[in-house]
Order: sequence, then C-alpha cells, then structure tokens
Amino acid sequence: MSNLIEIRWHGRGGQGAKTASLLLADAAFNTGKYIQGFPEYGPERMGAPITAYNRISDDPITIHSNIYEPDYVVVVDDTLLESVPVTAGLKDTGAIVINTTKSADYLKKVLNGYSGDIYTIDARKVSMETLGKYFPNTPMLAAIVKVSHIMEDDAFLKDMEGSFKHKFAKKPEVIDGNMKAIEMALKEVKKVN
Repeated sequence: MSNLIEIRWHGRGGQGAKTASLLLADAAFNTGKYIQGFPEYGPERMGAPITAYNRISDDPITIHSNIYEPDYVVVVDDTLLESVPVTAGLKDTGAIVINTTKSADYLKKVLNGYSGDIYTIDARKVSMETLGKYFPNTPMLAAIVKVSHIMEDDAFLKDMEGSFKHKFAKKPEVIDGNMKAIEMALKEVKKVN
C-alpha cells in the first residue's frame, strides 16, 4: 500500500481529537478512499492525554493495529509537547501539525531534533473568532487536511457542510460557525521555518 497515509492525533479528553479523527475518516471515505479512524482507549477522563488514529488509502487497508510510524502527527494541545513523545516514530518525510502560539525555537527544542516539516495554527484564536468558544478540533481537522493534501479544499468544505448539517441537525445555529472555523483554519495554518 504505497499510497497509505497514517495519522496519529494527540489531545486531551474533551478536546475533540477523537471526533476530528472520525470526521476526517468520513470525509476521506466520501471521496472514495478506504479509511480507518479509531481512538486508543485507556482510563481516559476529561483532560487526560488521549490518542486517536487515521489510515487513509486508495486500496483496501489490511492492517489492524495502532500506528507506530505515522506520516503525520496532529497535536491538539501544545502542553502535551513536554509530557508525551509526540514525534515517536514520525517519518521525516511527513509533518507535525501543532495547535500553538509558541516560538519556532521552542518547538524545535521540545520536538527532540525532529527534522521533518512543522506546521502551526492558533486553533484557540480561530475557534474563538468563529465559534465564540474554544473547540480546537474543527480548526485542527482543517489544518491536517491542508497539510496532508488528503483532499482538495473545495471537496473538504463541501463534505464538511453536509457532515455538519447531519451532525448538528438539532442545533443548526452552530453549522455556520463551524464552517467559518474550517475556512479560516485552511488559511491560518503556517509552516515553521
């Protein structure tokens, strides 16, 4: 499976990393890809570190395990950078996407010499400006789609609008804010030099 993309998400319970990984799986599936999206469960509780995974491929996926050598890592909470080995197994040909406002020097220091691409986004700013509350998962979902090129921006936006209409059928007032969060995040994700 040379076209297989593997993504590992790091977040804290309640931040929506699991939900974002499942939304990404749905969006990729709707473009005709084979997908896996799953969390790693343990004794998680609100605020505890959690891990979620995605596999996306043009071919059927026959692997059924956690992801140990991801192409991409998404860090939903930058406080995990000093307590969780987020770059463990991360391929230098891939990238890490971090929700942070910390400096490039700080990031390079805490990423233990990771030499692949580093991208950042201020998901708090995006979330507060578009949703009025801090929900980092929607901006982080858009950021990983932009960085990984799993799908074109237009196809992603169209799919997410349909997904949000279904997911928030009883709360349609939140659809517009979530769409704005995705649109803004697609523009806000930046590569660290």
